[in-house]
Amino acid sequence: MVFEGLDGSGKSTLIQGLTKQLESSGQKFRLTREPGGTPLAEDIRNLLLRTESEAPVATTELLLYAASRAQHVAGVIQPSLRKGEWVICDRFSASSVAFQCFARGLDRSQIDWLNTFAQAGTSPDLYVLVDVTVDESERRQSKRIEGGQKADRMESEKREFHENVRRGYLAQAKENPKGWLVLDGTLSPEDLRNELIAKLKERGWLK
Repeated sequence: MVFEGLDGSGKSTLIQGLTKQLESSGQKFRLTREPGGTPLAEDIRNLLLRTESEAPVATTELLLYAASRAQHVAGVIQPSLRKGEWVICDRFSASSVAFQCFARGLDRSQIDWLNTFAQAGTSPDLYVLVDVTVDESERRQSKRIEGGQKADRMESEKREFHENVRRGYLAQAKENPKGWLVLDGTLSPEDLRNELIAKLKERGWLK
């Protein structure tokens, strides 16, 4: 299960709420993220998100994300699935489509091919999109920055970039409604968690 959304959407808080539910039910799971998840993939994450040095061009960015994903799938996701664990991932291949296709303007077919190659036969059973407007995302991120958190390279992109990222997520959800669950990120954390749990029960994921 993959959680997607703009920065500040509330997906990380929602993931925490879900993992508490899984712990209480005795369901084994592995919590991970992209880019990252393994030591090498985390090194690639640092290359991608740092602001202090040369920024990668769009194609380099795409290839770095694919490299991180391939390492992550082989080192974390596939071993966890073989153990019968749920894999809960903060971002996955839908982010590459949203960021590198819709926001950067790269070719969708090439991105889809790279994602398929990097995923090595592994595909999410469900994408959960925590949807907020760019206005709401920026408002929440401003609070983080006021609290001392530094924005990374992707978070620092212009408003139009993030508008296109959101458009990319919503387009993918529309393309595959059975594989996506779109939630209102303006709900309170408790209401958002309850909405997710209810939807997962409707789909037979939880009892």
